[in-house]
Amino acid sequence: MKVGVVGLGSMGSGIAQLAIEAGFETVGREVDLARAESARDTIAHFLTRKVEKGQLEQDRCDGALSRLALTTELDSLADCDVVIEAAFEDLAVKHELFRALEDVVRDDAVLATNTSALSVTEIASVLARPERAVGMHFFNPAPLMPLVEIVRAERTSEAVCDVAFDLGTQLGKTPIRCLDTPGFVVNRVLIPLLNDCVRVLDEAGVTPEALDAGMQHGAGWPMGPCALLDLVGLDVHVHASEALYEKLREPRMAPPPRLVRLALAGKLGRKSGEGFYTY
Repeated sequence: MKVGVVGLGSMGSGIAQLAIEAGFETVGREVDLARAESARDTIAHFLTRKVEKGQLEQDRCDGALSRLALTTELDSLADCDVVIEAAFEDLAVKHELFRALEDVVRDDAVLATNTSALSVTEIASVLARPERAVGMHFFNPAPLMPLVEIVRAERTSEAVCDVAFDLGTQLGKTPIRCLDTPGFVVNRVLIPLLNDCVRVLDEAGVTPEALDAGMQHGAGWPMGPCALLDLVGLDVHVHASEALYEKLREPRMAPPPRLVRLALAGKLGRKSGEGFYTY
């Protein structure tokens, strides 16, 4: 199987890393070569870390990196069996990509989207053959998080779901199947729960450290909610939360003002050096 990944940001590069480690020839596409090469350097860094920790042999690291081809042209994805789109979470952007991809890939190629907040059915609606589209929602960071949600859109074929499920397994993930509902499974539960946690910060007069300790030691969470939001990125969470609220109009889905203020101030968590905590 040959895998294409469109968009090599944090999610796309993680998915590409999974694919080359699993032995798949992989084509990574970015809008310019500098971004693509930066993503390859990031992948090489993480694989080298695994070698240094004794988790990966050097020859397997070298072999994995040799399986990654970079491109700025969608035409280079023409012979891929599965193309996973990991571009910016904007419906117009994804529509443009899916239209262009359908023009270049084989008739039997599967088009997957890694969207976390948009409707897979809406994304696939611009295709002449929407039955070939499926959601493959990986979690960040993709190389470490073991889950992938296989999202069946309104017109996704059973065979395409099976291909995505099998690919998720071959990538070393635990795939679960679900229908195309807002937030799918995990985010539908987790986003309002994290929003509730942030509201408690103000209402209960508790510090982020104390709230995290409470949820870790009182509820058995492996990571506290504030630390988790910093890891995910406050801007990412706010964007997903707003998208869920737009679809469902449930108050718990709306991002709390405190989160919005932090995101607007550029305090995005680990990636900016400051969020609920300083890094």
